[in-house]
Amino acid sequence: MKILVLNGPNLNMLGSREKSIYGGFTYDELREAIERKCLEKGVVADLFQSNHEGDLVDRIQRIDYDAVVINAGALTHYSYSLRDALELFKGLKIEVHISNIFAREEFRSRSVISAVCKGTIAGLGLQGYLLAIEYAVFKSTLVFGSGGG
Repeated sequence: MKILVLNGPNLNMLGSREKSIYGGFTYDELREAIERKCLEKGVVADLFQSNHEGDLVDRIQRIDYDAVVINAGALTHYSYSLRDALELFKGLKIEVHISNIFAREEFRSRSVISAVCKGTIAGLGLQGYLLAIEYAVFKSTLVFGSGGG
């Protein structure tokens, strides 16, 4: 099984931005935790972060993954091009947010990508990514049989 973990704008600044909202972990620590979880589960992980919408769209359009775990950052709230790219991808899609976007500013409570994702995990910090990976592996065993794919 191969999972694409996408992170949008400003997520590369984890650890130095609004720690009361996003926690104290850095982007490198997030990457390491995801890579450890994927190694533990026997999953190939492709991690990608960009502050540029088109780069994220291009990465999704490769469509060579079984699942996409995405934290689109601020693009969550207005990027129809990202939504359309996700809609083209027929594999499992899970939206993740470090903070609870529904308990923050009103504009953050709307996600244009949720409708094309299987589910959304919000407010659980770094753990949300790990839960999304667990779910993707679980779903793949149902689809592909034991062994994950």
